[in-house]
Amino acid sequence: MKQTKYIFSALVLLLAFATSCTDKVFETFTANSPVYLSYTDLRSAVKMTAAHEMNNPGKIYFKDQYIFINEKMKGVHVYDVSDPKNPQNKGFIEIPGNVDIAIKDNILYADSYVDLVSIDVSSFSAIKEVGRVQKVFPYTLPKYDVNYPVAKLDETLGVVTDWEIKSVRQELEQRYYPTYYRYESGLAMDGSYANTGSIGGQAGSTYGVGGSMARFGLYKDFLYIVGQYQLYTFKLNSASDAKLLQTTSIGWNVETIFITDNHLFLGTQNGMIVQSLEVPERPAQIGTFSHITACDPVVIKGDLAFVTLKGGTTCRGTVNQLDVIRMSNGYSKFTLLKSYPMYGPQGLGIDDDLLFICDGDAGLKIYNSADPLTIIDHLIASFPLINAYDAIPMNNYLFMIGEKGFILYDYTNIQNIKQIGIIPVVKKS
Repeated sequence: MKQTKYIFSALVLLLAFATSCTDKVFETFTANSPVYLSYTDLRSAVKMTAAHEMNNPGKIYFKDQYIFINEKMKGVHVYDVSDPKNPQNKGFIEIPGNVDIAIKDNILYADSYVDLVSIDVSSFSAIKEVGRVQKVFPYTLPKYDVNYPVAKLDETLGVVTDWEIKSVRQELEQRYYPTYYRYESGLAMDGSYANTGSIGGQAGSTYGVGGSMARFGLYKDFLYIVGQYQLYTFKLNSASDAKLLQTTSIGWNVETIFITDNHLFLGTQNGMIVQSLEVPERPAQIGTFSHITACDPVVIKGDLAFVTLKGGTTCRGTVNQLDVIRMSNGYSKFTLLKSYPMYGPQGLGIDDDLLFICDGDAGLKIYNSADPLTIIDHLIASFPLINAYDAIPMNNYLFMIGEKGFILYDYTNIQNIKQIGIIPVVKKS
């Protein structure tokens, strides 16, 4: 009996020793290894630098006489377009991880990876960061080579700005199921901007104006930002104090925001969500309009919503069309008036009855939308060689951003719309 007890004890000790020896198992493999930018470097990076070429432009924003053009994940180009025929490059604002911006008075609000940063742009020769809300946005990752696995991350080292394909050795952990995000649109992001209140955009106005692909929107002293699943509400107490009031879940695959008439209109891949700003601290959902899955920026004119639906791999749909929706009962009831076939529509803009649609490889199209039931019969002009993804019509000038760069049109004479300038994209070799 005693011998059996000794044998049992020995087996227990042997099993414990074996377990401790195999507790950590390492593996070596070729992987996407993260390249980090430390939080210290991230939070000391904002500065104005000399003007340089556009290589990978994203969204556009208009304020006073300036056009701000995002360079995806890098920062913002600033152009003076007081003479639209001769835009003047004022320089480049470095903002690592930037995709979207909005401007109230002289303060530019921008995403910078996980942070929201406030920048005083009252003087482009002396811009300065005046505020920052740290770690307010999700920790997200750039696209990686799907032919290789992703090495283990360490968020304490900073944000991931790039990947290196190399051999890594790391501990193999049981029950380790990582989730890797990709920059797809805005805050989960790639550069997939919104009307931010005042349509006017004249010099000295309080707010600037973004395109239809915007994820940032301004209303009174509030900044609203949409991620894929959440709405962030900030109170702008002062130039240096943007306070996050609440983060609310708003459904799935939210893409864009448009603000008008004290309401938020949110474009999602499955429809449109309308929220009241009667209490701006707490936006309240009052209605939804559903459609088939597709990417869908929204612009509003009166009781009409114009929505472009784009199919494709990223948008997970097959339909390409323009929907015109009549809204009633305080934007809580919806009637689909008409759907028009399109080629591959993306951003759009409206000025009075003029509807501008960036229709992918089919180019820029301009319609008279006075009769929402016959829009397709009233094509005013088309530019099939211009592949653009967003546009801002403003004071008889159309500012567009696309594959070839930033393009300006003068539509003072609607029967003779003229291209008056272009700032080209320069692709790196």
